[in-house]
Amino acid sequence: MSTVQDGIETGPDGVIRCGWCAGKEDYRHYHDTEWGRPCADDRLLFEKICLEGFQAGLSWLTILRKRENFRAGFDQFDFEKIADYNDADVKRLLADDGIVRHRGKIESVINNARCALQLREDCGSLAAFFWSFEPGSESRPEAIDHATVKAFASTPESAAVSRALKKRNWRFVGPTTCYAFMQSMGLVNDHLDGCFRRPDIDAMRASFIRPAD
Repeated sequence: MSTVQDGIETGPDGVIRCGWCAGKEDYRHYHDTEWGRPCADDRLLFEKICLEGFQAGLSWLTILRKRENFRAGFDQFDFEKIADYNDADVKRLLADDGIVRHRGKIESVINNARCALQLREDCGSLAAFFWSFEPGSESRPEAIDHATVKAFASTPESAAVSRALKKRNWRFVGPTTCYAFMQSMGLVNDHLDGCFRRPDIDAMRASFIRPAD
């Protein structure tokens, strides 16, 4: 049995976690091993921004449980390969019942892969681009509790990421999508106060070398 109070779960293993992963072992594993870890890997960053786009209107759990199918269908989110996709690839993906078969979202990944190549050429790496939008400590709240994080559907920084990407013709990259991306890729630490992962992520972020190019 687990209990959730004020957005914090005490799991059946006695571990205190963010309450959004309560009751789902795959969610707990994602929370414990991935969510919030700072990342500078261009392929992983591209994968995540695409999957966050697929999540629009759905739950992250739906996407998480289909993630391996997405990876198989999209060449592990190698954006150099995806940039060469054609109509046959769109038809192949629309026939793949292991992913979310939404034409607009599928086509957006192909479009965004082409945009990612240009972004890398202009900025040196996707990582350098995304990390340039990391919020300063002065803009972050002192307490990271359930009420505070719940209010963060988007932030000025995620809106800035969204504007910058849209200016570069990326699709399915609204401010809410971009904030979920920032949370998961460690640009902010939104593990709640009391969650066992919060101090771990703080330590990772403190030692993380921000990409310059």
